Amino acid sequence: MKTGIIILAAGESTRLGYPKQIAKYKENTLLQLAINAANDSNADKRVLVLGANRDEIKKTFPGASIPNIPNPYFETGMSSSIKVGLEYMLKFDKPDQVIIMLCDQPFVDAKILNKLIATQEKESKGIVACKYAKVVGVPILFGSAYFKELMALTGDEGAKSILLAHEDDLVTIAFPKGKVDIDTEEDLRDLNL
Repeated sequence: MKTGIIILAAGESTRLGYPKQIAKYKENTLLQLAINAANDSNADKRVLVLGANRDEIKKTFPGASIPNIPNPYFETGMSSSIKVGLEYMLKFDKPDQVIIMLCDQPFVDAKILNKLIATQEKESKGIVACKYAKVVGVPILFGSAYFKELMALTGDEGAKSILLAHEDDLVTIAFPKGKVDIDTEEDLRDLNL
C-alpha cells in the first residue's frame, strides 16, 4: 500500500495574530515539526499545502525538504487545501491511502503517523483516525475509496463529516496529546511552560 501525507498549513492564523506555522516550540517552528514527522514516517510521499503568508513561511524551512504547493483558494476554507493536496498526490504519486495532518499539533510525530499506517494494515479499515479528549480527529488516514468524498468537501469543512458517515469502516487509535493544538498566544505559552 502506497501512503501519502498531506500537511495542511494554508490557514491565516487569525486568532494568533501571526502565522502559527512559524510559531516556535522547542527550537523548531510548528511547521518544521510537522515536516519532520512526515519525512521521518513510513509514508511513501508527502506534500505541504501553503496559502496565507506563503512567502514568509517558505523562508523558514528548506524548500527541498518537502514538495510544497500553493492553495490559491485558502480563504474558502480547509476543504480547499485538502482538495489541492489530494489533487497533487493523485496526479504525481497515485497513493492507495492518504494521511491528512495539520501543522498546529506539536505532538504529532513519525510514531503516531506510523501507527496509523500499521493499524490500517492490521485492521483493513478504510479510515483510521486519532482519538483524544472524547473526539475523533486528525491526523486521519483515508483509503482511496474516500478520495471522491474528500474532493467533494466544501468551505471550512474538514474531513470529519466523512468519518461520521462511515463509522462502520473506521478504527481509532489513542493519541491523548492530539488534543493540544495552537490557536492563540495563550496556547503557545502553555505549551512552552
